[in-house]
Amino acid sequence: MANIQVGILGTGAWGTALGKTLAENGHDVQAWSYEADVAQDINERHTNRRFLKEVQLPENLRATNDILEAAAGKDFVIIVVPSPFVLGVVRSILTSEDIIEGRSYIGILSKGFVESQGTIRLITDAVEDYLPGIYKEQTVYIAGPSHAEEVARRKLTGLISASKNGKNAIRFRELISSKELIVFPSLDVRGVQISAAMKNVVAIAFGIMDVLAHSSAHIGDNTVSLLLAAGLNEIQTLGTAMGATHPETFTSIAGIGDLDVTCRSQYGRNRKFGREIITENILDRFSGIDDIIANMDKIGYFPEGVIATNYVNNLAKKHDLSLPICQGVHAILNKEYLPERAIENILTLLGKKGGI
Repeated sequence: MANIQVGILGTGAWGTALGKTLAENGHDVQAWSYEADVAQDINERHTNRRFLKEVQLPENLRATNDILEAAAGKDFVIIVVPSPFVLGVVRSILTSEDIIEGRSYIGILSKGFVESQGTIRLITDAVEDYLPGIYKEQTVYIAGPSHAEEVARRKLTGLISASKNGKNAIRFRELISSKELIVFPSLDVRGVQISAAMKNVVAIAFGIMDVLAHSSAHIGDNTVSLLLAAGLNEIQTLGTAMGATHPETFTSIAGIGDLDVTCRSQYGRNRKFGREIITENILDRFSGIDDIIANMDKIGYFPEGVIATNYVNNLAKKHDLSLPICQGVHAILNKEYLPERAIENILTLLGKKGGI
């Protein structure tokens, strides 16, 4: 696949790393950046020092602050912004002739849920309702254990390209695949999205437990494995309730793979946030979870799991599900329990469930 025109909407670490990969694949890539200095940095110095330090970018990766310019005339348009901004980005490109006519294939790498039409929805469902009807069940969702810092440095990585239209999933597989980036197609677009959103919630709990392990005589490697297994079980429980179609999604890189790297990697923002709940008393800056979400800039980085925690807590109530880890994280962020007490409650509830 050569001489392909690609528009990337978002120049955070992941958008930049993906743009680098696509440009190195020989495609012409234009990225939209909200920040003027980031676009200038990419165009003039071929770096993104704000979001992806110490990585040299190829010259055929260009940037613009005009979102319509980034979307116009593109064979593929890929959305890579934090979940709260996805629908705003989509609204901004609706007047693009290529979008109106359905000529551009659309992929989404944002993780989380969104609130639309008064309800909590999967990102692809909400996005497709905004887009022209030709995109119904045609968008592609891409996820997997893929920290941008490693993708940008050509560390071997696997991704899942999921769509109800299998041909479109394969189109994105062919677009993104490289020697270092292995992409697997999937039809389970719901299961892949739910896995990508919920693993960030579990990672917050993992970060908390990671710190507590140094001061508790009752937390060790066995406890960590318990948390990971139970977290995966909660992901599958909500995924099944929300219409995931393939059980093997949860044992693939979209499920256990992404969960494991998010919980364990030094690059994980949600793990870092969980750790800083203990090490930095970061929750002292906020009155509760709604205050955290409204003032994420006080954190200094963007832990998607905070927003996902709120949504998952509401979804658990809606579907009458017991999700001790996710609901426990919500209680911590909402200051209903001290972290140490909440972790004890989570472990107790897991024992009462009688199975993982």
